[in-house]
Amino acid sequence: MLAQELGYLNADFRRSVLTSDPVRFAQQWAETVHYYLFEWTHFTDLLGWLGAPPSPEDNPFRLWLRMIYLKISDFIAAAMVVSQVFAVRLAVLTLAMPVFVLFGLVALVDGLVQRDLRRWGGGRESSFVYHHAKVALLPTLVLTWIVYLGLPFSLHPNFVIFPFAVLFALALAITAATFKKYL
Repeated sequence: MLAQELGYLNADFRRSVLTSDPVRFAQQWAETVHYYLFEWTHFTDLLGWLGAPPSPEDNPFRLWLRMIYLKISDFIAAAMVVSQVFAVRLAVLTLAMPVFVLFGLVALVDGLVQRDLRRWGGGRESSFVYHHAKVALLPTLVLTWIVYLGLPFSLHPNFVIFPFAVLFALALAITAATFKKYL
């Protein structure tokens, strides 16, 4: 899964506004998370100590811990890899934020043009639509992070980020278009 997430970056995301090499940026995030969660805390040393073959002078507590470790070692290894996948996905979402800025800028300009046309054309305003569209702005940003970080399988980032960026732009355009006619 980690290799597939990095493969998505390598295949379709060669350049970014924030960094010159997005793949290396994501790999560095994953390595940094791995270092601070497992090596800096000496968790890998503990796993090495528990995974070592038992000796005759070992106390029963260590033998009991080793027995438990052997039963859950696959799950611990999976948790270590999932933390790296999480870090790669955080990097992808961080690198995708300029898309939200770009879509938002276009939507804001379009919404303000629509507001100006409504204002000078004598159109009616609806505060109901404005307030509901305004409330939808933040959840579209937050749900992008929640959905993409919470996916239990590997999915191309475009299938998550692009729809939420469009929803964000739509909500921002409606918010700007239905803003008050007169201040």
